[in-house]
Amino acid sequence: MSDSTELIIRHAEILNPNGRLERGDVAIAEGKIQQVGSQLSQEASFEINGEGLTLLPGVIDPQVHFREPGLEHKEDLFTAGCACARGGVTSFLEMPNTRPPTIDQAAMDDKLRRAAEKCLVNYGFFVGATGDNLDALETVHPTCGIKIFMGSAHGALLVSQEEQLDPIFARGNRLIAVHAEDQARIVERKKQFQGATDPATHSQIQDNQAALNATQLALKLSKRYQRRLHILHVSTAEEADLLREDKPSWVTAEVTPQHLFLNTDAYQSIGTFAQMNPPLRSRHDNEVLWQALCDGIFDFVATDHAPHTLEEKGKGYPHAPSGMPGVETSLALMLTQAKAGHCTIAQVSNWMSAAPAKAYRIPNKGAIAPGHDADLVLVDLNHYYPVRREDIVSKCGWSPFEGWNLTGWPQTTIVGGQVAYHQRQLFTEVRGKPLRFDAG
Repeated sequence: MSDSTELIIRHAEILNPNGRLERGDVAIAEGKIQQVGSQLSQEASFEINGEGLTLLPGVIDPQVHFREPGLEHKEDLFTAGCACARGGVTSFLEMPNTRPPTIDQAAMDDKLRRAAEKCLVNYGFFVGATGDNLDALETVHPTCGIKIFMGSAHGALLVSQEEQLDPIFARGNRLIAVHAEDQARIVERKKQFQGATDPATHSQIQDNQAALNATQLALKLSKRYQRRLHILHVSTAEEADLLREDKPSWVTAEVTPQHLFLNTDAYQSIGTFAQMNPPLRSRHDNEVLWQALCDGIFDFVATDHAPHTLEEKGKGYPHAPSGMPGVETSLALMLTQAKAGHCTIAQVSNWMSAAPAKAYRIPNKGAIAPGHDADLVLVDLNHYYPVRREDIVSKCGWSPFEGWNLTGWPQTTIVGGQVAYHQRQLFTEVRGKPLRFDAG
């Protein structure tokens, strides 16, 4: 065994699959966790001292927009992969609203090729529904699922009418993930607020009711066909209450750090940098969403990383695009909550690793156990450091959480047994692998 061991992490506080933190070592070989125990005797070609640090499964971010192909001035698969590694994200699931959109096998093959060439972390991609690509939705492979934009989209990817949505839910059995906003209500309310230049108007146009309407419709269709449904970035107290009362066993839901920790007050301090879809809500919504997460109403946390350049965000409302980056700060934001006693480290790891792996049927991820993939992150829970613009690796170069003092920052990120990030240095020759989606 000792001859084949390539990497050992020693003296770390390890989050075991049972949820307990126990000091020990982890041996890695051929991209897999080989052994977990105290004071492992074997030697390795490379050792990392985890003294004073906590070892967690790598984060799986199940909702990102990495902008390649077609919008690489905002982000690309290389810069996004670097940002992931800095944030402890070892795998991601990316959305189809690129240019061209990922709506057929050729577009999927192109994304997979690009990722294989340049991405530091593991990758998977959604196929996008257009309303007239029903065959592709069930044949394009490999894919984690079907993405439907019920609102806040333009062109072919907007599928907002029940008569368009019904045949997608009726046919096949792949997971359907929905951006749930009522497009008709948004269009109508835009007329009411025409000429407004205050970015806070964004949360009034795309209001709580618009989100609730679409989530109710998605649930109705899911129940009609018992179709596997995932509700992306739930943002309102009303949706949380609905899911608390009516969430079938085949439905999952997620929440973002932005909707947990930012609210409409942020428009006053950071303007259009607080603009995203679905929009930020009230402090009351923050509180209800957090309680729903802790109670298991929401299954996991995703970032909806959707970067835009400083120049684009500086255009003012309503001309600035919606979206904000998140992969570099999500783990530290959540671990800061754990340190404050609002949840446990085991809960954070479940929300950000094990639960996404289970929902998307990604085998051998989300736990520190022999035979699992060696996707790991060593974090420092003993010191606090601020989010600073000059540290951001994402091509967009900013964060809505600038100035926030956080703990749990990654010190080392390991992808498939390879060190992709260590002590503020990125190892850009590392490459992730395509994710598998099965029942394993």
